[in-house]
Amino acid sequence: MNISHIEHIGIAVNSLEEAIPYYEEMLGLKCYAVEEVADQKVKTAFFQVGDTKIELLESTSPDGPIGKFLEKKGQGVHHLAFAVDNVNDSLNELGEKGVQLIDKTARKGAEGLNIGFLHPKATMGVLTEICGKE
Repeated sequence: MNISHIEHIGIAVNSLEEAIPYYEEMLGLKCYAVEEVADQKVKTAFFQVGDTKIELLESTSPDGPIGKFLEKKGQGVHHLAFAVDNVNDSLNELGEKGVQLIDKTARKGAEGLNIGFLHPKATMGVLTEICGKE
């Protein structure tokens, strides 16, 4: 597995409408995309910071993963995403090494990326996403 950089940091928020102005007006960043990922019950907003992005995550349903996270933990850092050459190969490699996987194969995420999640029980409590364009 070849990790090239931190692709993004996912942050769960109650409302994109309320959160985007903070990042734009207080931090001087520019939201370049807002996208809904219906099968994950989430709406996302992206900010570029060097080679890394900030992904704001607003739940579109209380029973979705972000809705459950917000109910349990409130707003804050949700996950850390690493860019890899090939998500399926990376998931296979990590699975063979004994890492507990949430996704055994890649699925489609925001911005057309292939994504897969590693279980936080296997990653010192940090929900970890691997993603790539392949």
